[in-house]
Amino acid sequence: MAPVENSARATLLMESPGDRADLPAILSKFAERRVDYIVLAGGDGTVRDVLTCGAGIFGESWPPLIVLPNGKTNALAVDLGLPLNWSLTEALDAIHSGQIEQRRPLAVSLRDNANARVQGFVLGAGAYTAAIQLGQKAHKKGAFNSLGVGITVAGSLLQALFGSGGNVWRRGTPMRLFDGDGREVEHSGIGRLDERFLLFTSTLRRFPAGLRPFLNGNASTMRTAMLDSSSRSLLLRLPMMIRGKISEGMRRAGYQVVESDSIQLDISDRFILDGEAFPGGRYQLSLGPKLRFVVP
Repeated sequence: MAPVENSARATLLMESPGDRADLPAILSKFAERRVDYIVLAGGDGTVRDVLTCGAGIFGESWPPLIVLPNGKTNALAVDLGLPLNWSLTEALDAIHSGQIEQRRPLAVSLRDNANARVQGFVLGAGAYTAAIQLGQKAHKKGAFNSLGVGITVAGSLLQALFGSGGNVWRRGTPMRLFDGDGREVEHSGIGRLDERFLLFTSTLRRFPAGLRPFLNGNASTMRTAMLDSSSRSLLLRLPMMIRGKISEGMRRAGYQVVESDSIQLDISDRFILDGEAFPGGRYQLSLGPKLRFVVP
């Protein structure tokens, strides 16, 4: 950890972790030094790793965070309204001239082991998992951020619309959801009752490529969108879903959005949290700590 003086006479403690295993020690040093701010240079995966590794160190009392969106996907930065080319100098200036936005991450833990917990902002399962794999192929071809997300959404829709019944893009995933009171989240009855075609959960409201599936609610609300089946009549309404427009006909066809502070998820297949896959199991989804972010 090397102190560096910047032009504004602020002392910057620079750290470059080799991998995720280095983060707990680095964050412990920051906590011991009682730093005023923590700067994260990276994308959504970097934010997920820092929040997860720092949960036992900072708990509910994180210092304000500054995100420099340098990753392949930067959904949090889009929601915060950060320029994708935001520099460290501009971010430090914003400490004095900018504002503070509050966000709460998702806290995802195993129900039989609460210590096995990760934190992030965007969770998806079912067809979302296949879509992320498609997005990674787009990244390899140089399509990042909004372009990569746009290609992923369009490609996923085409695969689901024109794939055969046994195609991975049209299959449901065994999963069951329960609200904070233990009541099972209602299923439309279209398709298998113990399956959903797609699950998407986040506390964010704005996403890359102009996606806004959750128009209502605030930054302290966990919202979950579910498609019960891959019926083509429902998939053709995807442009309305990603703009947050829900009709009664869409609900009857098997699309719904629920808001809750807590959800139990039983899933047999893996799910994705901020770009990384996690194994199936019995999980508790809840709201993480109230985090403060410096914005322009």
